[in-house]
Amino acid sequence: MALNITDPWFVTDLKFDVESKRLDVYVDFKKGSTFSYEYVEYKTETKKETIDGKEKEIKTKIEIGRETFDNLKAYDTVNKTWRHLNFFEHECYIHARVPRVKLPNGKTKLIKTPWEGISNGFTLLFEALLMQLCMAMPVNKVASLVKVSDDKLWTMIDRYASKTRVHENFENIKSIGLDETSRAKGHDYITLFVDLKERRTLFITEGKDNSTVKRFVEDLEAHNGKAESIEEVSVDMSPAFKKGIDENLPDAQVIYDKFHIIKHINDAVNKVRIAETVEDKILKGTRYVFLKNEDNLTKKQKEKLEELTMPNMNLKTLRAYNIKTAFQDIYKAESEDEFITYLNKWYFWATHSRLEPIKEVAYMIKRHWDGIVSWYNNKINNGILEGLNSIIQATKSKARGYKTFRNYKNIVYLLTGKLDFSLINNKFREI
Repeated sequence: MALNITDPWFVTDLKFDVESKRLDVYVDFKKGSTFSYEYVEYKTETKKETIDGKEKEIKTKIEIGRETFDNLKAYDTVNKTWRHLNFFEHECYIHARVPRVKLPNGKTKLIKTPWEGISNGFTLLFEALLMQLCMAMPVNKVASLVKVSDDKLWTMIDRYASKTRVHENFENIKSIGLDETSRAKGHDYITLFVDLKERRTLFITEGKDNSTVKRFVEDLEAHNGKAESIEEVSVDMSPAFKKGIDENLPDAQVIYDKFHIIKHINDAVNKVRIAETVEDKILKGTRYVFLKNEDNLTKKQKEKLEELTMPNMNLKTLRAYNIKTAFQDIYKAESEDEFITYLNKWYFWATHSRLEPIKEVAYMIKRHWDGIVSWYNNKINNGILEGLNSIIQATKSKARGYKTFRNYKNIVYLLTGKLDFSLINNKFREI
């Protein structure tokens, strides 16, 4: 029972080696037993995609038929071994001769035993443990801990992620956020699409151009979703994303993410500070004093800010900083009319500030006015996505980057996708 071995299978022998810290379990099946086999037929489709100006060939495996055959007798057998959960500190392996059966279509296939996982050489329970470990620590550390190659673990994660995503249902998705992030330093970008209500990653694709939205919609519709069901999209002010949304999600209201807007304003404040530092050395080393929110400043940084706000200080950087904090206060408005009034006053102040970086960001905000104002009635933003992204970045740092897009994509799904692996492996319900 502990090994998930059921009729017609039975244990024939146990070998326990104390010195090598290993338990081997030998299993066989009763003579004359019959078996079932589910035959699935696939075809591979190849299409070319242009991602950030580069043409790539994308291969997709598509199921075209499925049939279950019962009462099949063994044609011959193949000896196989699976790694199982440790028996205390001892490694445990299951060995069995596994029947091959001949199908009515003439093909000979190896049956699936009740204890094996979806990876070659692992039991279901051992895979369930490995997946939990990979969620908690870097994959290469898990590989070292259980003495398995990290390539084999990545293959296992890929199979679980891809097979589980087949069962995903995006029928009720209405509010999404999207943002790009780098896969590793100096590497290509990927774009994440997030369900803002359920706080989970829905889709990951290469690139950060308008075609990313087209690929998201294709994936959405492949999982029972509809483009016209997407009501709100929280996004930064990327022209490429806006173009992709207009072309592929025509019924969605674009809401410009306030965190990205404030990031642009922060960049403008920093440009003012850098230019003024040439004239006034008191600003040297004060970057984070002006970039952080006041509540997040350290004691030393607060003291420095108080020093810079003294009446005799007439700093351009301080004016830029005050304009930034005033913009943040706009989001405290108690009505849409109040929000628009504050935004208009802020725009007048910013464009008459005689601070070129601040004026430039104000003009950019004017160009995206409707998407910024629409925030008030929806109050959605990419803060959730930023939180998920911080998890991804922390993991990327620990793993020192990922060699392939496949691995990066799968670790993101594993950590932030809330995938229900029990859909393909019921052992996940048991741990």
